[in-house]
Amino acid sequence: MKYTFVIPVKEINGYIRESIPKILEIHRDDFEIIIYPDVANEEKWEKTRQIATGPGGPAMKRGLASRDAQGEILIFIDDDAYPGKNILDILDKNFQDESVAAIGGPAITPKNDSFSQKVSGAFFLSSLSGGFPERYIPIGKKRFVIDWPSVNLSVRKSAFLKIGGFDSQYWPGEDTKFCLDIMHKLKERNKILYDPEVIVWHHRREGFLHHLKQVGSYGLHRGFFAKKFPETSRRFKYFVPSAFFIFSLLSVIILALFIFQKNILNIIYDVFILGWIIYFLALLKAFFEIKRHEKFFVSLVAIFYTIFTHIWYGLRFIQGFLFTRELRSKLR
Repeated sequence: MKYTFVIPVKEINGYIRESIPKILEIHRDDFEIIIYPDVANEEKWEKTRQIATGPGGPAMKRGLASRDAQGEILIFIDDDAYPGKNILDILDKNFQDESVAAIGGPAITPKNDSFSQKVSGAFFLSSLSGGFPERYIPIGKKRFVIDWPSVNLSVRKSAFLKIGGFDSQYWPGEDTKFCLDIMHKLKERNKILYDPEVIVWHHRREGFLHHLKQVGSYGLHRGFFAKKFPETSRRFKYFVPSAFFIFSLLSVIILALFIFQKNILNIIYDVFILGWIIYFLALLKAFFEIKRHEKFFVSLVAIFYTIFTHIWYGLRFIQGFLFTRELRSKLR
């Protein structure tokens, strides 16, 4: 079995210069690496090809693997990620099951990331932050899933060809549409396996505003997908941050009326106070969930991130769900 690592990127950057040597630490001869920059440069690495694409989104660039890759298995990772050294050994075992079309695993924050990057990664580790901590830490057992991020997603090339690759119209979110296509279009192979041992290390966003920008983009696309692809995206938990955004906005109005006019019913005021008490108890629970995996101060600041992330994600989800007619892919 031969593997192809597929890495879309706008240009050759510092992350690529870190990740390629990390991949080459895998001491096997049955893999290649393809980097898809807009414009190739003269830098060269063993087992690696640069293929210039011109301007385009990650989904379009990943789709070119159907033309260029020699591997039977396509390993999709981001430019700011690199795999564990034993990833191919684990994929060997899992792909022995012919019914498995794709395999995903956690994308872990590297230990050498900065404090703010660790906080951004820690945000995702609680059930209050989306409910998918297994996407960010190796927990749980192997199981089949219906959606997985393309930062760590390996796919049979034959399956990739059958479903027509990624829908290049979307990014982020192209992986959600891709996994939906796997579930619907592959009758004989319709399984996406999660394995906690299939690890990549994924650098997080540096700084609070970059974190909000990234998660806000997720919210916009998830809201749009909840409208367009309800099979995987119209789930109750995806709407919860939007409900929290509305609740927060109403809380400000209720508080202002209570302070300045005092003509609001006490029962309404009490209901909102109770809501905030419940929310802060949930934050306390989230703090202890995060602290199982991160240091105290990282966990504490992650709770600060959580509050504002919920509000911003919720607003952007509403934008995508109610007001966005179409989305187009673009690179970060």
